[in-house]
Amino acid sequence: MQFVNTLSQAPRRVLALISLACVALLAFGMYLQHVQGLEPCPMCIVQRYALVLVAVLTGLASLRPNKGWWMGWGVLALLASGFGAFVAARQSWLQWYPPEFASCGRDFYGMIENYSLSRAIPMIFRGSGDCTAIDWTFLGGSIANWSFVCFVLFFGVIATLLVRRR
Repeated sequence: MQFVNTLSQAPRRVLALISLACVALLAFGMYLQHVQGLEPCPMCIVQRYALVLVAVLTGLASLRPNKGWWMGWGVLALLASGFGAFVAARQSWLQWYPPEFASCGRDFYGMIENYSLSRAIPMIFRGSGDCTAIDWTFLGGSIANWSFVCFVLFFGVIATLLVRRR
């Protein structure tokens, strides 16, 4: 209970820390993609967008001491983290129980060869990896599993701040 009280005393700092944590997670995702060579799947891309949204919204929430300001942005960040948790949970479920025909995205070079550039560029941002593939693990959990844990933690902390400061 003391931890919850500590969180409630400095909500703007906590929201700023969540924003920084999101930026760190995004940087780690870029490291895995560009240094380790892991291709993100469409669900991974959606989770990245949700992470960017949580980072921006919590960052905005931490800017002003006005209670209405940070609570308004906090509610939006809560919704974004809930959406990210949902997508990560769905991907984790697909990894545990893969369907017979997994089709999450197209091959990058196949897109460039078969489509005009104006159609291929949006497809590139949708991701090209297989959503059911587990390419990286840490302590037995896939990227989707850890993404789910992070989104749930963000959701829990933001919800606690909103409820305690209401």
